[in-house]
This record gives sequence, structure tokens and C-alpha cells, in this order.
Amino acid sequence: MPAPQASSSRAISTCSSRMTRRWPDTGYGQPMDGSRWAEPDAPVSVLIADDQALVRAGFRAILEDQPGIVVAGEACDGRDAIDLARKRRPDVVLMDIQMPDVDGIQATRRIHAEADDRHPIAVLMLTTFDLNEYVYEALRAGASGFLLKDVPPEELIAAVRIVAAGDGLIAPAITKRLIEQFARAAAPSAPPRALGELTPRELEVFALLARGLSNGEIAAELVLSNATVKTHVKHILAKLDVRDRVQAVVLAYEAGVVTPGDTSRG
Repeated sequence: MPAPQASSSRAISTCSSRMTRRWPDTGYGQPMDGSRWAEPDAPVSVLIADDQALVRAGFRAILEDQPGIVVAGEACDGRDAIDLARKRRPDVVLMDIQMPDVDGIQATRRIHAEADDRHPIAVLMLTTFDLNEYVYEALRAGASGFLLKDVPPEELIAAVRIVAAGDGLIAPAITKRLIEQFARAAAPSAPPRALGELTPRELEVFALLARGLSNGEIAAELVLSNATVKTHVKHILAKLDVRDRVQAVVLAYEAGVVTPGDTSRG
């Protein structure tokens, strides 16, 4: 595949033609009609967005070799990613943070703004840097986590399956460290009105979740069963209209539910 060209229209044409040629005949790749995505055994579809052809080819080779995963296509830049996400409705987008024209953060915002609630699209950000300022901005834009580009194949596959299932990728402790690092410099925002809809118990669970505790640790702290905590977390995410724990942690820090350096547990 030729290297991305300066013209965004040229880049889109190059990637889109390959996408059409390689798209498997599984019923995917058509505009969503509201029924296809309800099938529980449907494969996970992945869109790969990176301005480096070799990176795209490497990720494609790994993913196409896995049962239950199909590659929806390849995007050469953020504008291409937005267009293909709109047309193909993938379950997951592997999104490079730094791309020409429209970068990965801008593309993530647009993709989430245009996504249908019946079929949310999870974005995994790709970066060559661990815990840089772009990562936090990507999480604020709606990404469900991030991967380093040199991630081992087994971790890439696991990450795709995790976010496709509706979970955040980053482990709670890492999420806490990441967000604390950059939330210190962020201007505080007003708490969302939905925060007032949480019950006192849900607020307790939310605060502990935001401080990096796992469901098991929250259960031990509040003397609850794991199943009860899992139910509370599900209700919290629904009420706050966030997709996963990662986004819940971002909201908690920005709304002042917890503050950087706060290690208390109630």
C-alpha cells in the first residue's frame, strides 16, 4: 500500500479501496438497521486507523488470524477514520493519536458524537509514548483505553475483546495514576446533574471505583457481595451515561468526586 499522501481525499481513496476488497462476506459492512448488532455470536469488527501502512498491516495480520474478529477496514488519517466508522459501524476502532489532518483525539470525539446509542463504538488509542498528555486528552474525548504500538499480539487481541464487551481497557490502578497525573492541571468542571441521581450507596461505590479499587476490593470495603457491587457499577455507568469504568474515573476527577492525591476510602 502506498504511503499516505498529503491530500486527504487521496488517502481516503487508497484505504477505502483496500477495505472494500478485504471485507468478509458476513453481513457486516452495511448501514446499521438496528437488528444485526443484537446477534450475540456476531464477530467483533475492528477498524484500524494509523497513518503508517506497516503498522496497519501488522495489526491487520494479527487480528485477521483470530476467530471471532473481523477487520472492518483501514483508515490513513482521522478524517478517513470518521468516514469509515460512520459507514461500517465497527465495534472497536484502533486509533493512532497523532495523525495528519485530523488527529486521533479529534476523530474520537467525532466518532462518539455520531455513534448510535444502539451500537456504541469503543476506541482504543495507539501511542508510542506511555502516559503522555495526549493519552489523558484521548480519555476525555471518549476513548476506552490505550495501547502502546509495540504491544504483544496476545495483549492486542485481549484488549480488543475487552473493550468490545463494554469494559475499559486500563487496569484501575493504572487508570488512577494516569488521570491523577494530568487532572492536577485541568480546570475543574461542574458536576453533571446525573450525579444527583445516584443513591448514597452508589455514590460510595462510585468514589471507591474512582480511587482505583476493583469490584472485589469495593465489596470487601463496603461488606457487600461481588454481584451486588457489579450491579451498582452497572447502574452508575447507566445513570452517568458513560460507557465504562475508564470514563467514570475521568468524570469523577473532573467533577471533584475525588481529587488528585486522595487515597482515602470513605
